[in-house]
Amino acid sequence: MAEKHGSLSINSENIFPIIKKWLYSDHDIFARELISNGCDAITKLKKLDVMGEYTLPDDYKAEVQVIVNPEEKTLKFIDTGLGMTADEVEEYITQIAFSGATEFLSKYKDKTTDDQIIGHFGLGFYSAFMVADEVHIDTLSYKEGAAPVHWTCDGGTEYDMQEGNKTTVGTEITLFLNDESTEFSNEYRMREIIEKYCSFMPVNIYLSKENAPQEYETIDEAELRDDDVIVERIHEEAKTEEKENDKGEKEVVEVSPAKDKVKINKRPVSLSDPEPLWMKHPNSCTDEEYKEFYRKVFMDYKEPLFWIHLNMDYPFNLKGILYFPKINTEYDSIEGTIKLYNNQVFIADNIKEVIPEFLLLLKGVIDCPDLPLNVSRSALQNDGFVKKISEYITKKVADKLTGMCKTDRESYEKYWDDISPFIKYGCIKDSKFSDKMNDYILFKNIDGKYLTLKDCIEENRKPEAETKTEETVESTEEKKEDGAKDEKEPEKTTIFYVTDEVQQSQYINMFREAKKDAVILKHNIDSAFISHLEQKDQTIQFKRIDADLTEELRGAEAADEETSKTLTEVFRGALKNDKLEVKVENLKNEKVAAMMTLSEESRRMQDMMKMYNMYGMDPSMFGGQETLVLNAKHPLVQFVADNKDSEKTPVICEELYDLAMLSHKQLSPEEMTRFVQRSNEILLMLTK
Repeated sequence: MAEKHGSLSINSENIFPIIKKWLYSDHDIFARELISNGCDAITKLKKLDVMGEYTLPDDYKAEVQVIVNPEEKTLKFIDTGLGMTADEVEEYITQIAFSGATEFLSKYKDKTTDDQIIGHFGLGFYSAFMVADEVHIDTLSYKEGAAPVHWTCDGGTEYDMQEGNKTTVGTEITLFLNDESTEFSNEYRMREIIEKYCSFMPVNIYLSKENAPQEYETIDEAELRDDDVIVERIHEEAKTEEKENDKGEKEVVEVSPAKDKVKINKRPVSLSDPEPLWMKHPNSCTDEEYKEFYRKVFMDYKEPLFWIHLNMDYPFNLKGILYFPKINTEYDSIEGTIKLYNNQVFIADNIKEVIPEFLLLLKGVIDCPDLPLNVSRSALQNDGFVKKISEYITKKVADKLTGMCKTDRESYEKYWDDISPFIKYGCIKDSKFSDKMNDYILFKNIDGKYLTLKDCIEENRKPEAETKTEETVESTEEKKEDGAKDEKEPEKTTIFYVTDEVQQSQYINMFREAKKDAVILKHNIDSAFISHLEQKDQTIQFKRIDADLTEELRGAEAADEETSKTLTEVFRGALKNDKLEVKVENLKNEKVAAMMTLSEESRRMQDMMKMYNMYGMDPSMFGGQETLVLNAKHPLVQFVADNKDSEKTPVICEELYDLAMLSHKQLSPEEMTRFVQRSNEILLMLTK
């Protein structure tokens, strides 16, 4: 072919600065683009072979070689794909943004499918100029009689093209790295990049260092392959040892048979897995394969709880695996990783348009070739299609969870404490998901039993609320006939809950003795979740176990008014707090001297203030003051009532107050210091 000099067909001489600065967010992504193009070329050549338009050689190897040269500051990408003619180089390379894959599919649309055609060759190739001052292409087309082509460009708008000297079908791209990008000629840096972007590309990818000394390995002769380069044949004689037999006689025993081994050039190891687990049918995957894949991809050696294998062909193509990880909520950040792929090419972590927000807490991979990506393949274009994918993933997760609850309740309960943050967050964020999961949300009660929301309502519903007398029904009917409005709010069922089993143990014991139940809600998300449930169902309300004194905890008789007045005055005086709320009750449990209550509304207001860092505001502005409940039946309380002027009374009042507060919430450092000192003083009094 004649030597040719020309200009790139672009609309602006500023195209290269735009590519370098704006086309891709991360410069290392050039490696993904060039390797993807090589995979494309190989896939196309294989399809031509299947269609009978080309015959692959018997020794054909589908592979992409990446060769680093730190001394020369160069980087090579060599593929065994279909190559290009001079006209094709002109069309695909010099006319920026023309997609080779699009044209290929258009030509063969009736003969093949678009599976595994990655595409976007034009702009993908030019990402090389983000890191290179100069780029060379050497290519030889698969077409009979084609001449090799050598193309060079120094990052300007001009190129040179002439006949090359490549002798094998495929393409070799050489990058002469700029001074800011020499890191990419480092073997370990390139390995890191390839493992990040190309771990699951559909072709074997090999990395090597140019001029590196040859490495060797020794294998059994039976393992020898046709393509191995033999350096030396080694015969190992059998190994024997003198041992004593059952009769006590010594004899020579063969402990290792004779072996024929071969020293060969070390076999290259592919950095990619062309057949990742998510591309296989779920029925052909074992539990161990799922666990091994999880360990490999996420470097997490805690076994996942369970997983969901996504495998959909219609109305869109989507495959993937979502793992529910085991979380130590006390220490771990509840943040997962969803890796998004397009035809096995890594796109990004946690793209929120595709993955429902609440599922970003999971770990997994999703591969969707139909995703509408922009030219850099890094971000999604706005498309209603993306929303459909998100809805599909949500539905599959809900189906898996509800199915497990129905058919394997034991496992579901075993996993519940770990998966509940995902489910609760999902219910808050997605109303459709919430509707599907409503009957499958579990609550663990104070005895360790798991209940559904319906179970909780049944256990806590007041008997009188379940039925109406005939008289009440008739009265209601009469009102309706008269057109009168029944403005009375529906009877609410209260579900009590515990946030700290240790701190609130006193209240739990009182509930157990009164044969009342409460559920344990100690996760950070539970506060928002119960508010969500209350908004969804106006007939239920949640109260913390120390929010109120229920009828079941009180004795039959009310406390004496005079005693109540006396105790209020004494405690306010001893604690130097004239605003202290004091309530005197005859509690059924005579062992309890004092306890604290705080209304649910006030507690939630305090929680909201903490959430929004409103620490400077006084909680009492919102009625957020605790009430000290004193048990009139307890000897200590009776002593205070009968001996209000005793010198011991102030100490007893302070101690009872702090003990009640300890079961309610943490004391401040100053309060704890005073409590410990006072406790020591009381112990000293006992010694006198």
